[in-house]
Amino acid sequence: MVANFFDNIPDSLPEELVTILLKSPGCRIERILSHGQSSPEGFWYDQDETEWVVVLKGSARLQFSDGTIVKLNPGDHVCIGPHERHRVDWTTSDEVTVWLAVFVSCDQPDESE
Repeated sequence: MVANFFDNIPDSLPEELVTILLKSPGCRIERILSHGQSSPEGFWYDQDETEWVVVLKGSARLQFSDGTIVKLNPGDHVCIGPHERHRVDWTTSDEVTVWLAVFVSCDQPDESE
């Protein structure tokens, strides 16, 4: 079955919208849509998985607990390690920001060994 990643994107979003595209043991792939949203003040993601995320449309800023701020424009991607505390500092309100996020569990055996 063929689907288009950019189908069904609303013009505005009262809150961030996360759609799980694929889930299997040790891996989850999500489409995340943001439109001016950010993490609540004082909130930090602290995930068990490694997260690789790319912005495909729009722009955003991630803030890390060490004070680092990373601005992401279309095509920019970042790999966030397990328990690397981070938050969404800002997403543009000019258009919907479209993210692709891949989460990989660290406790899965490496089959290449």
